[in-house]
Amino acid sequence: MRRSHFLWALLWASGLGIAAAAATTPEEQKIEDLLARVAGQPDVQFIRNGQAYDAATAVSFLREKWDRQRAEIKTLRDFIEKVATKSSTTGQPYLIKFKDGHAIACREFLNGLLTAP
Repeated sequence: MRRSHFLWALLWASGLGIAAAAATTPEEQKIEDLLARVAGQPDVQFIRNGQAYDAATAVSFLREKWDRQRAEIKTLRDFIEKVATKSSTTGQPYLIKFKDGHAIACREFLNGLLTAP
């Protein structure tokens, strides 16, 4: 692993621990759990406004966006619909691109993670 990737992973993991500890409601914990599941997806790319990002970067971005909109986000479903579905700047839907090149809506991907064992 390149040193810069290792440092990013280490910083991200540290942040996840702090954020998860800060979850105060059962719904916030569900959101944190979903973000952890996203972070555990090394073979997908998060497509935002035409730009591809790895899972760790996607989680960091979604967490920051959630922090800015926390007053509006009461449930896990709110998080998916209001934070993780589309760009609030351009209105473009977020996508998840798989190794084989196919892509699906981020909403569909996240809902799939919720139903997966």
